[in-house]
Amino acid sequence: MSLETVSTNRSHGGTQGVYTHRSAETGTEMTFSVFVPDHAEGAKLPVLWYLSGLTCTHANVTEKGEFRAACAEHGIIFVAPDTSPRGDDVPDDAGYDFGKGAGFYVDATQAPWSTHFRMRSYIETELPDLIASAFPADMTRQAITGHSMGGHGALTIGLRNPGRFRSISAFSPIVSPLACPWGEKALSGYIGADRVAWREYDACALIADGARAAHLLVDQGSADGFLEEQLRTGLLEEACAAAGMSATIRMQPGYDHSYYFISTFMPEHVAWHAEHLHS
Repeated sequence: MSLETVSTNRSHGGTQGVYTHRSAETGTEMTFSVFVPDHAEGAKLPVLWYLSGLTCTHANVTEKGEFRAACAEHGIIFVAPDTSPRGDDVPDDAGYDFGKGAGFYVDATQAPWSTHFRMRSYIETELPDLIASAFPADMTRQAITGHSMGGHGALTIGLRNPGRFRSISAFSPIVSPLACPWGEKALSGYIGADRVAWREYDACALIADGARAAHLLVDQGSADGFLEEQLRTGLLEEACAAAGMSATIRMQPGYDHSYYFISTFMPEHVAWHAEHLHS
């Protein structure tokens, strides 16, 4: 896979890069960012994936996430993909919560979305292969996190691939697309009317169906305007309790849905992942 460098910048004792490549999965040009801390020649570093939320690209967390100092301190590569395929030939929707910028980390099965909207396979298979070949990444040590729609992506991809990810965290995740308007719109449009087929894209359903995570951390702001209708953090607490699965799920008083919240707790999440990535 041919990789093109868009930009590189020196930051926090490392290199922040932005890159593009032609994706076989989405059939489009895809952009992503990677931060690589300074390291000894020949060393391989663990990888922390970050999946962004609705309307976002790689740039939101890259510019506002405040992860670089923590990743440099703990020797962790930070990878931030886009949230959907893009381009003139990619179908779109008038709403912000479906289509471009709203891939929901699924492999769509319904026309016209199924041609390009293959973000599950892109994140689970194609992009990891590219990261492994182009960066000093130790792919035996991976962790995943994300925000909102990306928190949903982190939870579901992590739960479906327990052998790949040593730890999973999320900020303000959509914990049950089966039980919220954002999820119902996205999954019915991308996957179709069969709600049974949605279960592999719902963290609570995956846990109920037997998926487990050894290490799970979730932070949710109590002043998040999306909490009650869309995010529904309590459903994840209930699912973990019913399954007897240990999880740290924290309500953070006064914080909202923004990157002011994410950037506040990002260093703590990086350090938490580092404990598992370096163990």
